[in-house]
Formats: sequence, structure tokens, C-alpha cells
Amino acid sequence: MKRDQKFFDMYSLVIGVLAIFAVGILVLAMKVSDLTQGVFSASEEQHRAAVEARLRPEGQVYLPGEELNADTPVVPTAAEPEAVAATLSGPQVFNQACNVCHGNGIGGAPMLTDRTAWEPRIAQGVETLYEHAINGYAGSVGFMPPKGGNAAFSDEEVHAAIDFMLSEVRRN
Repeated sequence: MKRDQKFFDMYSLVIGVLAIFAVGILVLAMKVSDLTQGVFSASEEQHRAAVEARLRPEGQVYLPGEELNADTPVVPTAAEPEAVAATLSGPQVFNQACNVCHGNGIGGAPMLTDRTAWEPRIAQGVETLYEHAINGYAGSVGFMPPKGGNAAFSDEEVHAAIDFMLSEVRRN
């Protein structure tokens, strides 16, 4: 029986020491938390405010009969971009649109190197060539689409292309 009593006494002593140690750690943790709470109170308030802002709902639900007290939303308008005024030159317009037909003779288009095919057209006058190039033309030999098939060209760019083509025909 003495052995059981000795074990029970030792067991009680160990449990008592561990309980006192745990209470000591608890008291120490409480003291440390009291000391540090005063130092960080300002940043803690900022932290709490930031957390509340993140957790705040995006909108509110209004039930029938409740009044809506919201400001009228303001939608910002984007500034209009300025248009770039980049006029193409005659050779640029020719290379982009005219060369497809006038470079290969497609659709009855006179080639730049064929002066005899251009002579009856040149005889009609430059204004007629401008009009046919801008508005399109369907003749007995072929078809000229308006502005060479590219409606984005301005009239001045088409005029520059015609002038370029006429200079090339006369040079040949």
C-alpha cells in the first residue's frame, strides 16, 4: 500500500507543479498583452477601420416602401481623341489600292505601262478622271470601283493618286 501512496503523492505533486506553471504562463501573457495593447492602439484602430471598409457591403437592398436616399451617380466622360490628319501621298494611295488593278490590268483597267490604253481616258480630261475615280465608273471595257474600292480615302488622296498615275503614264 505504501507504493500506491508514494505513486499518488508523486502524481499529485507533478500535477500541482504543472498547474502552477500554467497559471504563471497565463498571468505573464495577460501582463504582456496589457503592456502591448497601449503601444499599438492607434495602429489597431487603423487596422480595424481598414477591415471594416473591406467588409462593408457594396450596396444596399431597399425593400418596397423604403425610401432611396442615394445621390445621382456621376459617370465620367472620356475626352474625345484628336483625329490624326495624315494624308497619304499619290504613290501611297496607288500602292494601297490602285496597283491591284492598274498594275496587272485586272477588270479592264489600263496598266501604267500601256500609254495607248490611257490616251482616250486622258483625252476626256483630268476632271472626268477624278470623277470616275471618286464615284466609280462602269464602261464598255471594265469597271472602276469608287475610290479604288477603299472608301476611307479622301477626295484629295484620290486626286493625288490620279496625278501620280498620269505622271507615270506620260513618263513611259
